[in-house]
Amino acid sequence: MGKLVTLKIINVSNHFQNLVKTRVVFLFKKPMSKVPPPKVRKIAVLGARSVGKSSLIIQFVDRTFSDSYYPTIANTFTRIIEHRGQEYAAEIIDTAGQDEYSILNSVHTIGTHGYVLAYSIASRSSFDMCATIRDKILNDTGMDWVPIVLVGNKTDLVQQRAVLEDEAKAIATKWGALFVETVK
Repeated sequence: MGKLVTLKIINVSNHFQNLVKTRVVFLFKKPMSKVPPPKVRKIAVLGARSVGKSSLIIQFVDRTFSDSYYPTIANTFTRIIEHRGQEYAAEIIDTAGQDEYSILNSVHTIGTHGYVLAYSIASRSSFDMCATIRDKILNDTGMDWVPIVLVGNKTDLVQQRAVLEDEAKAIATKWGALFVETVK
């Protein structure tokens, strides 16, 4: 069993009367684990409105699909991933849809390790928005390159395709990004 540790917590219950209550809490120190803790990696998912960012994230984290649409303000999801024997806690930030008036909040660039730029294959403007978002990321970070995965979503809308897969692959290659198309 671990070593007994005493921790003193002070609560100021009434600011005006300066009353102080003291409680003593006993904690047990856990034995050291040989498994390293997960490394946290922050990934921001960005793109125009209604391209399926939330659906992509929920499928990745929970392995479920919902076709309901509720505009996102901002949510964070976490999934533990193992890569080469190391666990990573992927903190995935689900952002509000971007448009020409609300392109990227700097909160999404500070401390972010990578980006997923999503577009609908049935929307040329959502594809074009990805280039604008990427430029903003590079400008905000002061970097020439950041890790990006370009995701063409909604491939089930074949008859409405407005962005060719080869065109998107070429842009991803130009950016040094990974590319994938998927059905939301």
